[in-house]
Amino acid sequence: MSKAFVSRFRASLVYLVIVAAFCALFCRLFYLHVWEHERLKEVAESNRKQFTVVSAERGSIVDVRGNILAATRTFITLGLDPHALRESDREKWPQLADIIGIEVADIEAAAARLTRPGSEFAQEVRQVRWVVLADGLDENTYDQIRDLGIRGVYGNRRYMRAYPGGAQAAHVLGFINREETPVFGIERIFDFYLRGQNGWRETERDGRRRELAQFRDRAVDPTRGLNVELTIDQTIQHIVQVEIERLVEEFSPEGVSIIVSEPTTGSILALANYPTFDPNRFWDYPVGTHRNRAITDVFEPGSTFKIVPAAAALNEGLVSPDDVFETGRERVEYRGRMVRLPSDHRTYETLTGHGIVVKSSNRGVAHFGMMLGEQRLYDYSKAFGFGERTGLGLGGEVRGILHPVNRWDGLTITRLPMGHAVSATPMQVHQATSVIANQGI
Repeated sequence: MSKAFVSRFRASLVYLVIVAAFCALFCRLFYLHVWEHERLKEVAESNRKQFTVVSAERGSIVDVRGNILAATRTFITLGLDPHALRESDREKWPQLADIIGIEVADIEAAAARLTRPGSEFAQEVRQVRWVVLADGLDENTYDQIRDLGIRGVYGNRRYMRAYPGGAQAAHVLGFINREETPVFGIERIFDFYLRGQNGWRETERDGRRRELAQFRDRAVDPTRGLNVELTIDQTIQHIVQVEIERLVEEFSPEGVSIIVSEPTTGSILALANYPTFDPNRFWDYPVGTHRNRAITDVFEPGSTFKIVPAAAALNEGLVSPDDVFETGRERVEYRGRMVRLPSDHRTYETLTGHGIVVKSSNRGVAHFGMMLGEQRLYDYSKAFGFGERTGLGLGGEVRGILHPVNRWDGLTITRLPMGHAVSATPMQVHQATSVIANQGI
C-alpha cells in the first residue's frame, strides 16, 4: 500500500491562503475595533438609544370675556408596523377599517409592505416600520382603536391650530402655517408665550425598535403655552363683521376697515377688514387678503383731518366758536403774499368758528391753519399721531406720510388743514378721532 503523495508546493499554497485569510480577518477586526471604534460605537448607541421630542400644546387666545378665539386641537395620525402585527389580530381588521373609514384591503396592503428599496446613497433594502392608515383622528376615535388591542397599530399625536370663529378677527389673530410657524398678528407677536416649552425623553429600544420603558433614563414633560387675553370683544367683533358684509353687498367696495375702541383706555374692542380670510383654511385665499388694511394701507384722510387744525386753534386760544370768518373769498394774504384758498362744496360768504366745523368748510379750516402757522400746525399733527406708528403691536404697521415743514410748498399751509398733503392709516385716523372723544387726551 503506497503512501499518498502531497506536493510541497500545494501544501505551502494552502498554508499561505489560510494564513492570509486569518491576517485579513485580523486586520478587519483591528480596523473595526480600534480604528473605527468611536464611529461604530456612536452608530450602535444611536440604534439602541431613542430620543423623542414631546411637543407642547400651544396656549389659547381669548377675548376680553374669556371666549376662545384661537385654540389647539389634538389630532392622531394612525399607522401600523408591518413587522409587529400578529396573525391572531387579523380578524379584528374589519372593525378597524370600519372605525377609520377605509377598506380592509387597504389595511392588508399596508401590512404587506415589509420592505422598501434603498436610495441612490443606500442601496440596501430596508424594513418598513411605519405605514400611515389615517390622519386627523380625534381622541375618542383613537380610544376605540386602542380598545381593539391590535398589536403594531398605534398613533402619533400632533397639534393643529383651530379658530372657532372662522374669519372672525382674522387680521388680529394671524395664523399658524403648515410648517407650524406663526405668520403675523397675535400668533406671531406673542409666539414666545403661546408656544410653550417642548418636553423630551431618552430611552432604549429593542431589535424591533420598541421602547424599553424600564430603561428610560431621562424624561421632561412638556409645558403648555400661556393663554393670551385680548381687549377684543367677540360680540362687538361679530357685529362689525356683519356690518362689513352689509356694506360689501350694498356698495361692492375694494376694501373696508372698521375699528371700534374705548377712547378712555385705547383698548381695541373690534377690528375687521375686507377682503378677509379664514385662518383655518388660509391656503384657499389670495395672500393679499391676509393684509391688515387698518394698519398697512394709507390714504388721504380728507375732512376727518379737520379736527386737528380746529382743535389746535381752540387750544391755542386763537379762535372762539363765535368768531366770524370770510369764507367766501378765494384769495387771502398770508405773510406778505396772496394765497389761493381751496374751494368748498358750496360757497359760504361767512362762517363762525363753530359753523366751519359743522359745515366742514375747506376754506374755514385753511384760515385755522394760517392762524397757527406751519410749525404749530405740524406739531399738532404729530401730537394727534399722524406720521407715527400707533404702536398697536400687530406688526406690519406703517407710519403714513407727514412731511416736515422744510419740505412744504406754498400751498401746504392751506391744503394740509383739509386733509390733503398727508396720508394716514385707518388706525391713525381712528386714534386721532379718539383724542376728541376722550376730551382732548
